[in-house]
Amino acid sequence: MNNLHVLITREFSAAWIEQLRNRLPPEVQITQQTADSPDQVPPGLWATTDVLYSGACYPDPAIAPRLGWVQLDTAGVNHILDTPLWRSQVHLTTLNGVAPPNMAEFAMLSMLAFGHHLPRLFRGQLAGEWPMFQQRWDWYTPREIRGSTVCVVGYGNIGREIGRLGHAFGMRILAVDQLRRGDASPLTYQIPELVGLPGTEPDELFTPDRLEEAVSQADYVVLVLPYTNATHHMINDRVLRAMRHHGVLVNIARGGVVDEAALIQALQEKWIAGAVLDVFAEEPLPPSSPLWKMDNVLLTPHIAGFTSHYYERIMDLFSQNIHRYLSGQPLLNEVQRARQF
Repeated sequence: MNNLHVLITREFSAAWIEQLRNRLPPEVQITQQTADSPDQVPPGLWATTDVLYSGACYPDPAIAPRLGWVQLDTAGVNHILDTPLWRSQVHLTTLNGVAPPNMAEFAMLSMLAFGHHLPRLFRGQLAGEWPMFQQRWDWYTPREIRGSTVCVVGYGNIGREIGRLGHAFGMRILAVDQLRRGDASPLTYQIPELVGLPGTEPDELFTPDRLEEAVSQADYVVLVLPYTNATHHMINDRVLRAMRHHGVLVNIARGGVVDEAALIQALQEKWIAGAVLDVFAEEPLPPSSPLWKMDNVLLTPHIAGFTSHYYERIMDLFSQNIHRYLSGQPLLNEVQRARQF
């Protein structure tokens, strides 16, 4: 068969590229050309590219006539919705499935942090405070997460792993998922070690039209849903008012799924007890945001998806998909444009 020309515009190490080559048949030719925009790639290279791996460089298919598939270096697609690539027939795949363990652990860390008053403990350490016994009892007696309820909004690979860990902690798991199912799609990438593990099924499954009902039963609400037109500001003032007063919101999805102004009001007026926010409407979070100074908020700089296993997992996903592409099989994590994920 003819050679398959793969262009990688994200900067990977030479060792990573060589390991990828070793997983692929000889007819796959890999070129690495680090670029942040299409004009940083020579036109002649675009003319011969069949497959693109990119994190920021998305060409108009008119300059890449052989381009048949783009592997995105992201789990979401909202950043390419206004590009010619989105309006084309080129296959698009995402990195869905490479981060469930680390993101689920981050979600558990967030719930444990609020349950055990870590923000107040850290403030006491910085202030050099050692409160009297009664204050320690009043301030630091934890709300155990065993026996509590977590509502996971978005029940794909990450949501299922949150469910599994939550069950291990003795939590009740509510899932909100627009697909009316708890099982991950067989055509999403799955980390082999997680396949078949028990405990991932939710105790109750809600569709998005029942979101307020679901959050009203939860002590913690964890957001792991994709950001689309349909999920823009899905967490609004009505949903926040439906949450329990001791409820905590954890957003490790995208900032746009939350109406940030409504959330700030909810936190200031104590509609809810607190929030852990890893993503924001504007990133970096502006210094003027009142979220910085709130004592019932934990802020992290969009790092919930980070993992030391990132490179090995995306190599596994990408190499599997190249083999599928060569043999005409359906691709893992193929984007459904109508649903924007």
